[in-house]
Amino acid sequence: MTLLLAPHRLPRLASRLRNPSTNNAFPFTPGISRPMFWAGKRASTSMADTVGQQVLDPSVLVEEETIRGYKAEDYYPVRIGEVFQDRYRVIGKLGYGTASTVWLCQDLSGQDEYIALKVYINRSKVHRELPIYKHINSLNSEHEGRAYIRKLIDSFELSGPHGKHTCLVHEALGMNMEELRDLVPRGAMDGYLVRQFLRPVLRGIQFLREDAHIVHTGQPRVRTLGCAFLTVERADIQPKNILLGVLDTSAFARYEEDEREYPMPRKELPSRTVYTSKPMLFTRGAPSLADLSEARFECPDNVDLVMPDLYRAPEVVLGMPWSYPIDVWAFAMTLWDLFEPKRLFYPQGEDGRYSESIHLAQMISIMGPPPLDFLQRSGKSKLFWDDEGVWKGDVPIPETKLEIAEARLQGEEKELFLIFIRKMLQWKPEDRKDLEDVFMDEWLLADLIEAGVVTCDRQ
Repeated sequence: MTLLLAPHRLPRLASRLRNPSTNNAFPFTPGISRPMFWAGKRASTSMADTVGQQVLDPSVLVEEETIRGYKAEDYYPVRIGEVFQDRYRVIGKLGYGTASTVWLCQDLSGQDEYIALKVYINRSKVHRELPIYKHINSLNSEHEGRAYIRKLIDSFELSGPHGKHTCLVHEALGMNMEELRDLVPRGAMDGYLVRQFLRPVLRGIQFLREDAHIVHTGQPRVRTLGCAFLTVERADIQPKNILLGVLDTSAFARYEEDEREYPMPRKELPSRTVYTSKPMLFTRGAPSLADLSEARFECPDNVDLVMPDLYRAPEVVLGMPWSYPIDVWAFAMTLWDLFEPKRLFYPQGEDGRYSESIHLAQMISIMGPPPLDFLQRSGKSKLFWDDEGVWKGDVPIPETKLEIAEARLQGEEKELFLIFIRKMLQWKPEDRKDLEDVFMDEWLLADLIEAGVVTCDRQ
């Protein structure tokens, strides 16, 4: 089977792929109503009503304070209303992590109107993100995927009470795909939405690989939830790092108005104010792949532990050298998480912690046994398989398979989807299809085939 672009539709297709932020490219989809997206505002209002004067008890741990190893002096004490570089006025807090906090700001110069400011902790000795972005900005590239990588507008160094902080100024964008998925009934997007959002992301990954020679992946970022469990954040290809674009600044103006009328809870301390985050609302622009804080330049010697636990590719689990194919694996995991109601892999033990043995056993159930020559690439494989490639791990192989795990589709569409996902879910990195083959897959282009933009010639 081959897929062909219909010649008379090429201009239209090029326009849609380069600029899917047009109203026609991202309409509201049946089953996702506008009031549902406004629920974010009502939630903020309700939360504000429950906290009285918005001041939290000093003993309550708030956001970055819950991170294991948190030290207040590592973080710059940003205050809402503060102005940086005589230009960027802080409006509200968008998020936090082990290495930074992120803030929506107004650009007082009027050049960009609104921006997202990322303020790194002062202990970040190695800044991977800024060199990556400088490299991207230096490229003279007309690759269409460049438009789907979040832009770096500016950077500067900030002197804080306990050291210097690197600050990155990004274009302001909408909510991330994980937040959008959580608004959708049953927590799974329909195929049309998934296709519209992920095709541009694939083009962005292609740009990183072909023109920038960058692997978009990430290191562990551990934070605590409550006092018992751990969750891991990373900066790589996953729903959290795909942000909706904007057609205009109305969403940011609405965000600013909401923060004035219903300020998010905060904790006042002698040396700082710790704010809670207010997420962005739904916007209708083309998606962008964000957060390159742990991206890597392509190198044959990359062997460090990367990717989120649930998204980790086999070669990463087994300590083998890794390269671009891990982004193909991560894309498959992202697709599955957005489209399917249940995760494909859930490799946690009874203690709630990640287990390599459970993860590998689940991979066997989904993909079948790994090739022996693949296992021979790593001495770590001997912990889980014998010399003949027979599983000897300390957990049994689940009695399931990919056809059972896929719970939404039937008939021909299910068959096409499984063919698509198997192009990416392969033990050997070299067996995974390249990005262009993934992009031109029949399932991913189904809406364009139906519209006559792409023709399908099955052989």
